[in-house]
Amino acid sequence: MIHMVYLTSSNLINTTSGSAPFLSDSRFNHSPHNLTFNTTTTPPFNLLLPPMQHMHMAVGNSTTTSDHNPSVEQKRIVIQNNHGEKLVGLLHETGSKEIVILCHGFQGTKEYSMMKELAFGLEKHGISAFRFDFSGNGESEGVFEFGNYRKEVDDLQAVIQHFTAENRIVSAILGHSKGGNVVVLYASLHHDVHTVVNVSGRYKMDDRGIEERLGKDYLERVKKDGFIDIKSKKGELLLRVTEESLMERLNTNMHEAGLKVDQDCKVLTVHGSDDEVIPVDNALEFAKIIPNHELRIIEGANHGYTNHRDELVSVVLAFLKENMHRA
Repeated sequence: MIHMVYLTSSNLINTTSGSAPFLSDSRFNHSPHNLTFNTTTTPPFNLLLPPMQHMHMAVGNSTTTSDHNPSVEQKRIVIQNNHGEKLVGLLHETGSKEIVILCHGFQGTKEYSMMKELAFGLEKHGISAFRFDFSGNGESEGVFEFGNYRKEVDDLQAVIQHFTAENRIVSAILGHSKGGNVVVLYASLHHDVHTVVNVSGRYKMDDRGIEERLGKDYLERVKKDGFIDIKSKKGELLLRVTEESLMERLNTNMHEAGLKVDQDCKVLTVHGSDDEVIPVDNALEFAKIIPNHELRIIEGANHGYTNHRDELVSVVLAFLKENMHRA
C-alpha cells in the first residue's frame, strides 16, 4: 500500500492511501534541449571538462567559517576512493558525532545550492553534514561518465568508511536526482546506514529522458560507433556518452535494488509534483517496492525545487530528526 502526503507552502493539505491520484502528463511535455549529435569511429577523448575538473588536488584540510552560521566550521576534506582518486568535500562541523552525507546529482557538484541549503538546515539543528563531489565531478579527480552508478556507490562507501574510521557515525545518506539512485543502490548493497533520503531519484532507467538527451535510435548509433557526442548549439562538445556508460545506465535495475533494501532501513522519497526531468510517477514506483518507505510529494515543485526549497528542507529535516537516531 502506498501512503502519500502532498505538501504545499509548507502546509499539509492531503493524505492518501491506496491508489495513486491522477497525474497529468501535460506538464512533462517540455521541449528537449537543442542538441546536435556527431559520431566518429575514433574517439580522441572522453569528455570536455571545465578547467576546475582537471586540477590536481593535494591531500589536506582547510577550515573556514560558514557564512550562513558563523558558529559552524566548514572543513575541506580529501578522501581517496578505491580507484586511487581524490574526492573533495566540505564538512559542516557542528561537533555532533553523527554525520549526514549529501550526494549531488548528474553533472552536479557539492556547490549546488540545494546541497548547501540542506547542509545549512542540518547545521541549524546541530547535525554535522558532509557534501562532496563524486569522482569526475567538481573538484574531485577522475573522468566524468554518463553512467558511473556503481562507481559512485563505491565513492560513497569510501566516504562512509573514512568517517567510520574516525569514530563518527554516518547516520543518514541523502541524494538528489542521480544521487537519489546512488543512495538507494548503496542501501541495497551495504547495510550499515539505516536512514536514507531519495530526493527525486529515477526509477525508470530506460525512460524517454534518454531519447530526449541522446536522440532517436540512440541504441543503434551507439552500438555502431561506440559512443554519441552531445554538442551545444555552437558545436561545442558537452558530453561523450560511451556504449559502456550507456549500457550501465540501462542495466541499472532500481526495482531489484529497492527490493534488496533491508526492512530496518527507513527510506524517504521526496518528489515534486511538477518535476520536468524525472516524472513524479517514478516516486510512486519506489513506494511500491521499498519495504520500509515513506513518500512525500511537494505540490508544484520542479526537479530543482526552485520555489520550494523551504518545503524540501522542512520535510527532510523532520524525517531525519525522527529516524536517524534509531539503533
